[in-house]
Amino acid sequence: MLSIFDLAALLLTLSALFGWLNRRFVRLPHSIGLLILGLLASLLLVLLDLLFPAQHLYEELTRALQQIDFTQVVMNGMLAFLLFAGALNLNLEAMRERAWPIALLALVATVISTAVVGAGLWGAAQAIGRPLPLSWALVFGALISPTDPVAVLSTLKNVDVPKALEIEMQGEALFNDGVGVVLFTILLGYAAGAGGGEHGTGEVVRLLVQEAAGGLLLGVITGYIAYRAMRAVDDFPVEVLITLALVAGTYAVAQKLGTSGPLAVVAAGLLVGDRAPRDAMSQRTQGYVSALWTLVDEVLNSVLFLLIGLEVLVLRFEVSAIILAAAAVPIVLAARAIAVAMPLLLVRWTDLFSARNLPFLTWAGVRGGISVALALSLPEVPDKPAILAATYAVVLFTIIVQGSTLGIVARRTLR
Repeated sequence: MLSIFDLAALLLTLSALFGWLNRRFVRLPHSIGLLILGLLASLLLVLLDLLFPAQHLYEELTRALQQIDFTQVVMNGMLAFLLFAGALNLNLEAMRERAWPIALLALVATVISTAVVGAGLWGAAQAIGRPLPLSWALVFGALISPTDPVAVLSTLKNVDVPKALEIEMQGEALFNDGVGVVLFTILLGYAAGAGGGEHGTGEVVRLLVQEAAGGLLLGVITGYIAYRAMRAVDDFPVEVLITLALVAGTYAVAQKLGTSGPLAVVAAGLLVGDRAPRDAMSQRTQGYVSALWTLVDEVLNSVLFLLIGLEVLVLRFEVSAIILAAAAVPIVLAARAIAVAMPLLLVRWTDLFSARNLPFLTWAGVRGGISVALALSLPEVPDKPAILAATYAVVLFTIIVQGSTLGIVARRTLR
């Protein structure tokens, strides 16, 4: 069995190798290139194993990947640092100006998408003769509806879009996870029969407030404490350590309190990124802090997208589940279109939304590691393989196809 150090060494080495190959020969955006090369390497190993079954060519790598708890690595490891790195460089004032569009996209659009995806997948499952209970179809809707902040922020680095629209997309991706996780938790309770009847309207509101509002409040408190501590000293090693401690500590406390860890670190990152450069960090410290979090963002992003590609080695899909997964892609895309159009209809009296942006917002609904992690966390029920296959199909399609063509869509629709 490989040690933690061996696993880290393997993933970093593969990330560096595939990153070099992509940069030297393929020339796709870095994250997309890593995912595709990881996926191709996985499929090649599977093919070679089928051709030479006695050799077990990928057995050692498969055993290594099985040691990695993808859900724990993403949800309780990488996510906190990636979200903080993304929030640290966002313009808080610009986000305040676009607060209504961000709130509607993060809350209303996520709820609408969950319902539409759930109903659509349930109907598709009935049509292809692979019945899927509506409750589990809605669970899939909840885990796949929130746009992935890591994937969205990574994709936007390679696309030129109007600043206001970019702020809306960044804000939606950073804040809709709290809503998605609450919906996922509630719907999973119904589907699994684990006390689902306890979740009435009042309980749903309470969970939303506890998760979302509690997480945001915690992040503001811990972020302000960190900001004041940084303001009291002028020593870049200490201030860099404060930012690292802020992320790890805030996420850990959020988990203990039952609030949203992602929203907490986003709030902390926004506050520190807005206040600290003005009067708490010297130019030298700003340079070191910026360099550190840029490095953290790039390295963890690389490892995460590589892991998504390599996970094919340890996943097992049924043939009927693959057919349903193919149907899930257009269903999720249509649900995204409906979900981003509804807020426009709700606020037709304001100019905060533009109908011209709808095609781009629809195509920019990129999903990623969070959806895969939630799908892998499902209990071992008969419907899990179908949900997992559908999740993987949507994630791969949105990152590879939508992510790589988003620039073309932007040029053709955002004129």
